Amino acid sequence: MSDDKSKTGGQDRDRISLSEDYEVRDWAAKFGVTEDALRRAVERVGDRAEDVRKELGGQ
Repeated sequence: MSDDKSKTGGQDRDRISLSEDYEVRDWAAKFGVTEDALRRAVERVGDRAEDVRKELGGQ
């Protein structure tokens, strides 16, 4: 299923898509980690941003 970029917000803000380069870049910057660290965290805990934040030690 493709990501409809005309529909933003809501659930889309709560998930991290590793298939979109811009999302990986933006989420990594938001969490202050490398893209590789972000990818490893998503592999460990799933794509929910809150779970990834906790995994990366964020507040």
